[in-house]
Amino acid sequence: MYYQRKVALHTLGCKLNFSETSAIARTLVDNGFQKVDFSDRADYYVINTCSVTENADKETKQIVKTALRTNPDAKIVVIGCYAQLKPEQIAQIPGVSMVLGANEKFQLHTHLEKLDDSISPIVLDGNIDDVNSFHAAFSYGERTRSFLKVQDGCDYNCSFCTIPLARGASRSSSIADTLKIAKQVAATGVKEVVLTGVNLGDFGKTPNGQERTTENFYQLLVALQQIKGIDRWRISSIEPNLLTNEIIELTAQSKTIMPHFHIPLQSGNNLLLKKMRRKYLRELYAEKVEKIKQVMPYACIGVDVIVGFPGEGESEFLDTYNFIQSLEVSYLHVFTYSERANTKAADMDAIVPVAVRKERNKMLRTLSEKKKFNFYSQYAATVRSVLFEAENDGGLMYGFTDNYIKVAIPYVADIVNTIQQVELGEYSSFGYLKSKLSYDSI
Repeated sequence: MYYQRKVALHTLGCKLNFSETSAIARTLVDNGFQKVDFSDRADYYVINTCSVTENADKETKQIVKTALRTNPDAKIVVIGCYAQLKPEQIAQIPGVSMVLGANEKFQLHTHLEKLDDSISPIVLDGNIDDVNSFHAAFSYGERTRSFLKVQDGCDYNCSFCTIPLARGASRSSSIADTLKIAKQVAATGVKEVVLTGVNLGDFGKTPNGQERTTENFYQLLVALQQIKGIDRWRISSIEPNLLTNEIIELTAQSKTIMPHFHIPLQSGNNLLLKKMRRKYLRELYAEKVEKIKQVMPYACIGVDVIVGFPGEGESEFLDTYNFIQSLEVSYLHVFTYSERANTKAADMDAIVPVAVRKERNKMLRTLSEKKKFNFYSQYAATVRSVLFEAENDGGLMYGFTDNYIKVAIPYVADIVNTIQQVELGEYSSFGYLKSKLSYDSI
């Protein structure tokens, strides 16, 4: 009797990683493997890692142990950004059988064949300078929405960031090829697609680094609106210097591009922005927020910010705190700076004590809660469209409005993956609006 080998996959990190894990899983299934849940007994456990998370090594070790408890005889494969950056270090983790870098992970189905007779860990990391191909990917089946990868890599080389070392130069496919993938996503029945990449606004560079003079991210957004079956397009994150007024105005006029922007700031102090090697100053950031709110007062704006970067004294931190407080933004993603090997920032002086970093993180998280509460509260007692997800959490189901407000209502199985008109209610301490279906829904 033929035995179908079982493979389980686990993803750490960003939406881009989720899209790639899903694509890799489909390739494995197409090549005769059976995909099972990571908590099930499998022949192969695949861990797609992240280089941004502070405890990448610790997390990876813990997940390897968890997999081996389920099946001590399983082969463990580690892929992704952390695998590209620290391949030999990962290979030393007890139980790891294979480490695959940025390009090799997309050929996982062929590499697994090499594991059956291997005793020592196999490491295939490759030279990141040779990584110049673009691999399209999208997630499907794990969530109500799909993450569609449209860009990879980054040319910015910010002083704190290892992503260019893990993913290589900026590159993307053509608009025509992206539309073909988008139509495949539409055929799955999902209602919302989140556009993902390392540096989305840099869309338009071919895999060999050449600019396409007639193709850019704005043009891609225009083209994607023609795809039938997708009710919502959402931009995952875009650099402020690449968020053009054209894109903002297109979003304001569009029925399918959601009024939601996630814009990395990192610091509200211009001196630190220069040390971080960012491509803008805070004045430009403020202009972008003002422009968005001018044409879309209801838009949701998220902010990435780093605390504890070298040279961030009390005055520099207060610059950031007060600047963000003055902006009409909706929530923050706060990251505590941690030293990364092979980055410019790792060699900088004026190191901020870890305890101070943690305290500043706490202050900005509190500010984020206030911003979120104020934004959500504006829409209490209003009616907005909500896309509902499948999870049944103790009799509640969740969804997000077009402008990214999380709502909860009593669970109704019939409205999973549908867009409903919802009367938004009061703010819950759990971070959502207690709501109910509008009378004309369903």
